[in-house]
Amino acid sequence: MEKMIERFRKKIAAMDLRFVRSLESKINWDARLVCIRGSRGTGKTTLMLQHIKKAFAGDLGKVVYVSLDNLYFADNSLIDFVDSFVKRGGEYLFLDEVHKYPDWSRVIKNIYDDYPELHVAFTGSSLLEILNARSDLSRRALVYNLQGLSFREYLKLVADADFPILTLDEILSDNEKLSAEIVSKIKPFMYFDGYLKNGYYPYFLEGIDDYYSRLNETVNMVLEIELPLLRKIDVSYLVKIKKLLTAIGKSAPFIPNVSELSSHIQISRQTLLQYLQYLEESKLIYQVFKESRGLGTLEKPDKIFLENTNLMFLLGKIETNIGNVRETFAFNQLSYNHEVLFSEQSDFFIDKKYTFEVGGKNKKRKQIKDVPDSYILADDIEFGTERRIPLWLLGFLY
Repeated sequence: MEKMIERFRKKIAAMDLRFVRSLESKINWDARLVCIRGSRGTGKTTLMLQHIKKAFAGDLGKVVYVSLDNLYFADNSLIDFVDSFVKRGGEYLFLDEVHKYPDWSRVIKNIYDDYPELHVAFTGSSLLEILNARSDLSRRALVYNLQGLSFREYLKLVADADFPILTLDEILSDNEKLSAEIVSKIKPFMYFDGYLKNGYYPYFLEGIDDYYSRLNETVNMVLEIELPLLRKIDVSYLVKIKKLLTAIGKSAPFIPNVSELSSHIQISRQTLLQYLQYLEESKLIYQVFKESRGLGTLEKPDKIFLENTNLMFLLGKIETNIGNVRETFAFNQLSYNHEVLFSEQSDFFIDKKYTFEVGGKNKKRKQIKDVPDSYILADDIEFGTERRIPLWLLGFLY
């Protein structure tokens, strides 16, 4: 245990606090059980370690962080580790990569029930199931989802420009003033293209030249490790799932023909819908529907997107076009805190109230002029007008 604590202290000493994700301040860290889910590469580990350094810098004796993919846990049980930690006065336990530990949900439930004095926070894959038949953590855990960087957060990293989070209502009602205030301090288009291509995952800071190699590795690890581990997919089926993702990458966003797609991949319709569900849970794609759907419901999507624009440049390559990139950016940023539905009249129907059409600087309102609460999200403009909102401004929603 001493070696684990020593490694933890070294990590904390090396942790940089100059940039901390906005989610860190929204998490109720005093809750007895906190879960942080997110796709690989979004920065869950860094978020957790930064919080520890901020909150416990002067009192590390009552806190410990461990990653459950550490070889230590091949021969030592987590329960025994926790028991020893609590007996030494431990109060806050931070567990990383929780899905790597066998029967993790049952073990965490037991820790929660047996050590009421202990606060536990854990991170895991976006595929993590908090609700299951054997050990339902959904009633116990506060669950937070960490998405990739917003454009606002990216600007803080690359330009040291610190801007507040904006709500959608603020943007819709006051976008002229807000866009003018931001443009007076920074030129968004100096950075927007970089964000769209290689700014969504924080590891772009480790070097742009090998960014897509890292991103490709991230995708492969999700498909080859997390899907088999957390969805019990036979590895022999992964070839077809990769083929499906590649097909989506070349066309997204698009309205899918399920029959053609299943024939191309050589799988049944039902299997295709199941694979799409897995890819969505993995945070590699989004499925958009005309109406809200129930959890776990397998239906034909009305439109399919890649999860973020960086994936478009990895998977779409030369087929990627600016119109698709604009739509994907808008969907990605809006979907973080809002319900986005498919619309017959426009590109998006938000929270069953707002209608958005995405386009370039010359995009007209003709298509939606008679639709109430409708707006143009226009690229290539710095300043907004009444119902014409700069597309980049959506990047300040989180």
